[in-house]
Amino acid sequence: MGLVIKYFRWVEKKTGQVHTPKAYDTLLMVMARSKNFQSLEQILEELSLAESGPSNNTCTELVSSFIKLGRLEEAVHMMQTMRKFKFRPAFSAYTTLIGALADANKPDLILTMFHQMQEIGYEVNIQLFTTLVRVFAKEGRLDAALSLLEEAKSNAFEADIVLYNVCIDCFGKVGKVDMAWKFFHEMKAQGLTPDDVTYTSMIQILWKGNKLDEAVELFEQMELNREVPCAYAYNTMIMGYGSAGKFDEAYKLLERQREKGCIPSVIAYNGILTCLGKKGNVDEAFRIFEDMKIDAAPNSATYNILLDMLCKAGRLEAAYKVRDAMEDAGLFPNVLTVNIMVDRLCKAQKLDEAFRIFEGMGEKGCSPNAVTFCSLIEGLGRNGKVDDAYRLFERMLDAGHIPNAVVYTSLIRSFFKCGRNDDGHKIFKEMLRRGSHPDLTLLNTYMDCVFKARDIEKGRALFEEIKNHGFTPDARSFSILIHGLIKAGHARETYKLFYAMQEHGCMLDTLAYNTVIYGFCKSGLVDKAYQLLEEMKTKGHPPTVVTYGSVIDGLSKIDRLDEAYMLFEEAKSKGIKLNVVVYSSLIDGFGKVGRIDEAYLIMEEMMQSGLSPNVYTWNCLLDALVKAGEINEAIVCFQSMKDLKCSPNTFTYSILISGLCRVQKYNKAFVFWQDMHKQGLVPSVVTYTTMISGLAKVGNITEANGLFERFKARGGVPDSAIYNALIEGLSNANRAMDAYRVFEEMRQKGCRISANTCIVLLDALHKADCIEQAGTISVILRGIAKSQFTMAKS
Repeated sequence: MGLVIKYFRWVEKKTGQVHTPKAYDTLLMVMARSKNFQSLEQILEELSLAESGPSNNTCTELVSSFIKLGRLEEAVHMMQTMRKFKFRPAFSAYTTLIGALADANKPDLILTMFHQMQEIGYEVNIQLFTTLVRVFAKEGRLDAALSLLEEAKSNAFEADIVLYNVCIDCFGKVGKVDMAWKFFHEMKAQGLTPDDVTYTSMIQILWKGNKLDEAVELFEQMELNREVPCAYAYNTMIMGYGSAGKFDEAYKLLERQREKGCIPSVIAYNGILTCLGKKGNVDEAFRIFEDMKIDAAPNSATYNILLDMLCKAGRLEAAYKVRDAMEDAGLFPNVLTVNIMVDRLCKAQKLDEAFRIFEGMGEKGCSPNAVTFCSLIEGLGRNGKVDDAYRLFERMLDAGHIPNAVVYTSLIRSFFKCGRNDDGHKIFKEMLRRGSHPDLTLLNTYMDCVFKARDIEKGRALFEEIKNHGFTPDARSFSILIHGLIKAGHARETYKLFYAMQEHGCMLDTLAYNTVIYGFCKSGLVDKAYQLLEEMKTKGHPPTVVTYGSVIDGLSKIDRLDEAYMLFEEAKSKGIKLNVVVYSSLIDGFGKVGRIDEAYLIMEEMMQSGLSPNVYTWNCLLDALVKAGEINEAIVCFQSMKDLKCSPNTFTYSILISGLCRVQKYNKAFVFWQDMHKQGLVPSVVTYTTMISGLAKVGNITEANGLFERFKARGGVPDSAIYNALIEGLSNANRAMDAYRVFEEMRQKGCRISANTCIVLLDALHKADCIEQAGTISVILRGIAKSQFTMAKS
């Protein structure tokens, strides 16, 4: 192209004349056909000075060349440059470019070109409006699609059947069943007769929207007085019945199709087989497979469907037989077949079988592709074989495959799951070094792994890094950040992050709602959480057991138990299967405020619903009984817990020991203490303190002192209560010097000694003729008295 432009300039210089518009147009056509656009803008500028412009053919050829090179943004820029130089690009150039932009799903650029056409004065047609509506609806931008429809109507365009079909299909695919249904009825009102495409699209939308009865009614309406059945409509209805598990109806449709002289196709049978596979009806699928051979020859897709379901069911011998039958039918297993088998076997944790198929691919005449490697790497990683996964990753590189973000995501997740956090970080760095770019899923997964590894600051940094990689954090990004911060004790940040989500325009899904609600409850903003629960319902996100559980727990913790119970009843009325966590929250709440009878009733209901209370549930009830002074009932409850095969934990014993000591049943408490040790449970600091104090008070000083020494040997730090109780116990047991040694240790630790302890110790020292030590205690006792007198005066 460089030589052409040089010659173009040489001629200009040699003749001393400016080139004609025709010469410029020819040069532009050469540029277009050679797909070399060197100096394009300069040539266009010179042409504008000649007050001319490229011909329509040249303009369209230039656009087509950019499109063939996949340089759509440059094509748009060229059209805008032409407008800058006051050219009027050809109508066909616009329509060609808009068509290419539609194929590439670039609605905003399409709209730019569409408006530019209108500014120039071109009369746009209904076909262009149809293209725009399709693209915007496909992207889920329904308001923009509806706005374009209104614009078409305001321009007096009459919507044709193609536009209506596009609207029905696009709006239906994004879940707007009512809107699709409205278009269907509107087209009939406009005098347009729905065709096969209209009916079939609407039928498919209805059954996917769980409106099977309406789909059946529409199908029958379509079939009324029709001699030749629409095979595509039959296939759609058969798939609908299969998805709903109504296989008898699907089989009847096959028979009905035969009766009308139309033999069911392989597509119809593949639809039924797919649905049977999803329902796990493998044997029934093979019965249909045999029937199918009468009407239609199985194709590669048929065999792949069968292999898929057999591998999922772990029926490997049958899967190998199907693979052999596939070969016998002349349909040699391709890489797609192998990938299905490898992926399903990995998910069924049959890695050795998956590897055997992988290694034998060469014998079958096909080579593994990136998908094959990805499935095996994922399978190995999920089963803890991270080193094997990494070695396979290296083989993938050696084979010349470029790993995608899915492979790197799998490796990062696997390393972190195995506790090898440094290796997980290295994988991310290696990916960047190789020039691979992360996607949002990878960054979210990496951030989630980092938060679970309790690296809070790194997790925060990764959230910010999402933006640096050119992505906008989505609802999952915020959910991971909020959940990670809550687990790290930063629940109060939930409020700020929730509003940041809204500012970013994040559409909250169920997971995001649940995370935010959980955060609000943990930070005490229960009313805000309750408000969000109601918002979920209006936004079409039915609250789950997690949602209800969070709010019920939040209300229970702030003693709003009647509201919590109402929510509990609401959840049950909606058919939500409540779990042990929800029941435990209510039992704990009612127990803490002394409403023991209600706590018992909830426990009873829980067991009647088939749920077994866990150790936390029993502990909540035991704690409530102890605090209510019902210690005998607590012991009965403890026995019931053991009878129901729920093993008590350290906290269970601590509750009972504390309760028994509180009512001065120290010896009984010591029995539970010994039982606790027999179970191999290690007492907490509070339990040690309670038990030592209790034994000392009851005079069992040998055991108390022994516990005291074992407590310290295990690294325990005694407090003032434990020291005072032990000193008094030793003093009362006439072990004055032992008491005094504990007293000295207490002073060195800086713990406060009570006046009563000093009096008891002083009396014991006098009785034991320990005059010097008694004098020390007397001085300290006078100091305590003086301090109390000074405080009283002030």
